[in-house]
Amino acid sequence: MKAITLRRPGGLDHLERVELADPGAPAPGEIRVRIHASSLNFHDLGVVTGRLPADDGRIPMSDGAGVVEAVGDGVTEFAVGDSVVSTFFPYWLDGGPTVDDFSTTPGDGVDGYAREFVVRPVQWFTHAPRGYSHAEAATLTTAALTAWRALAVDYSLKAGDSVLVQGTGGVSIFALQFARQMGATVIATSSSDEKLEKARALGADHLINYRRETDWAAKVLEFTNGRGVDNVVEVGGPDTLGQSIRACRIGGHIALIGVLTGIVGQVPTIDLMRRQQKLQGLIVGSRRHQIDMIRAIDANGLKPVIDRTYPLDEIADAFRHQAAGKHFGKVCLSI
Repeated sequence: MKAITLRRPGGLDHLERVELADPGAPAPGEIRVRIHASSLNFHDLGVVTGRLPADDGRIPMSDGAGVVEAVGDGVTEFAVGDSVVSTFFPYWLDGGPTVDDFSTTPGDGVDGYAREFVVRPVQWFTHAPRGYSHAEAATLTTAALTAWRALAVDYSLKAGDSVLVQGTGGVSIFALQFARQMGATVIATSSSDEKLEKARALGADHLINYRRETDWAAKVLEFTNGRGVDNVVEVGGPDTLGQSIRACRIGGHIALIGVLTGIVGQVPTIDLMRRQQKLQGLIVGSRRHQIDMIRAIDANGLKPVIDRTYPLDEIADAFRHQAAGKHFGKVCLSI
């Protein structure tokens, strides 16, 4: 079967197309899936560029969507022909967080979905939403579930609340869409007026160009009559967290889900304490979270925003497009 592997020490020029042995038939409790699509995440970019170390020959990509081709004995959750989508933490099935690393995450600690076929235990997948293409389904594993958990699991967003989303990458756009469908007001930031207009078309109520409005927290307070937003989807990390604390209301919630500006930095702890906010770190979610999210998608009809889809052989170009920050929403791979 066709696959992409990463040779150490990493880097886009170390991604290689290879032919691997077919994984064969599923054992009891397993399913065989023909993978048709994947999508790019910041985490995947870290792996393929070598910022996150991976074993030599690792097959990258955490997200995978496709069709069940065969089921092993005892499998009742899936049938041949079902459209399925992978899970980010295959062994975190339900309940509170149980993992703090990526040792079991496909495309990082174990081989991922930049290949044509996989045979995996049933808990490595869930059903895809009804009516989704494989590319659309592949956007859900990491980006959509992260946004869902930030809004619907760790905070329990409700109609009338307000949300701040930073930038227009996959997580932020999903957060915008989920928040609007839940009846919340959304404030979106970006350095691009063109992208902000696209965010407006998706339902963003207020827009901030953070290149012009460097004190963007003040604009958030202006839009909220000095109160601040209920929930911040914080993707920047250390360089944006201080303003997020200022932009969030007293007793509000900040979902720390990204490190785009670095992994270490100062936190204005006195401001966080004074405003009595909850700063919640999170990495994606459990299989149960994903099942709940997909049930909601089936009910509300949300469709992901896909910026561009590349064939698997052009995976390096796909990552270059992502790294350049040119995308709005998700970048996908067709396999």
